Amino acid sequence: MRILFLLFPLFLLLVSSAAGKRGKGKSCIRRGGFCAVGGCRFPYKYVGVCSTLSHCCKLIWG
Repeated sequence: MRILFLLFPLFLLLVSSAAGKRGKGKSCIRRGGFCAVGGCRFPYKYVGVCSTLSHCCKLIWG
């Protein structure tokens, strides 16, 4: 029974983070970028954040 008290907040955290990714990912695409896990590699530059582990990257020359 104790484990339910631990699993419920974890479940809420996962649901809330999944809801936030959609909005930030769309704003990244509107800026002409894409979401990359980790970081942006050359020929791309950092233009924003998609989630805690992924960044919004955009081509340097575009």
